[in-house]
Amino acid sequence: MRQLPIIQVGDILISPDIITEYFCCDLDRCKGICCIEGDAGAPVTLDETLSIEDALDTVWNDLSAAAQAVIDKQGVVYNDIEGELVTSIVGGKDCVFTCYDNGCCLCALEKAYRKGKTKFCKPISCALYPIRAKKLRNGTIALNYHQWEVCADARAKGKELQLPVYRFLKEPLIRSFGEEWYHELEEVADEIHRISLCDK
Repeated sequence: MRQLPIIQVGDILISPDIITEYFCCDLDRCKGICCIEGDAGAPVTLDETLSIEDALDTVWNDLSAAAQAVIDKQGVVYNDIEGELVTSIVGGKDCVFTCYDNGCCLCALEKAYRKGKTKFCKPISCALYPIRAKKLRNGTIALNYHQWEVCADARAKGKELQLPVYRFLKEPLIRSFGEEWYHELEEVADEIHRISLCDK
């Protein structure tokens, strides 16, 4: 298949591998390792920070003692080395909202949301992963596909299911950019798929 250029859908720039690569989280194999690896917390907006603070009492008992101590000391977020607002972490890597169920790492915020206890699910940066959104200097938003070694099982499962990254993340993409924008993305993806078949 020919090398594809950066794609623009609406006013959003998209890396073509979001359309051409496959992905599907496999919690049975990875055990939610993305929540406990890395050297910084999840990027959050100011509005998300306020929503997290509102949900804190609801999820408090699901958090570890170490996480509770970090939150008591510095709050639910901090500024990382690049000056971005991110969720607080424990021991230099684990998100403070990590909790466990049968050995699987889960997000306490999402767990409470799915039980109907809160109205906030989790930061959009988490929901969109492995897509990472970055605002460029001119204000344009660029979406890139981040390939992390800990997600090898998700790539294998996605390939097995023939589930492209953008389809796996349909719900958070609509939440971020709207249904009309997502439908336009689907049309672009269909055209890319048609071209790839012609190249074979």
